Amino acid sequence: MSEKELEVPAEAKLDAAADVKQLEEEGDIAADYIEELLDIYDLDGDIDIDVRQGRAYIAVTGEADSSLRLISDPETVEALQELARLAVQTKTNTFSRLILDVAGSRDAKVASLAKMVNKQIEKAKETGKSVPLKPMSSYERKLAHDLIAEAGLVSESEGEGKERHIVIKHAE
Repeated sequence: MSEKELEVPAEAKLDAAADVKQLEEEGDIAADYIEELLDIYDLDGDIDIDVRQGRAYIAVTGEADSSLRLISDPETVEALQELARLAVQTKTNTFSRLILDVAGSRDAKVASLAKMVNKQIEKAKETGKSVPLKPMSSYERKLAHDLIAEAGLVSESEGEGKERHIVIKHAE
């Protein structure tokens, strides 16, 4: 291939830059919303905004003995994430897939998810049968699909809305 064939078209570069700018805007809106919530509840935390894998990523961090532990339960963080997404959607009129992490809760949730998925992978390998997983968010399903592929199995999402889940299958 020549160098010319490897070049990225100018329009693609502009689209990528526009996408990053939009995600940064989402991050700013979500960070402002989360900061207001922290102020209302008198919680101390630093907010970092990043763009990762096509999503705005908001991380709220604090000292080890920070009051953030009061809101770092994964289910609470999930609810706060949905509220932040709604705030973004209200201001931008576009769907948001932002990710919120409070005091490392995302890592704890990923570890818990990986443990559950790996247990079901072993079940699928032992029985040779398809194994359905519980319904998950799109982010969790992506993580699960990656783990399942790494284990040499195939996965497929089934169902709609809140009932969307993964089924672990053997490669044919």
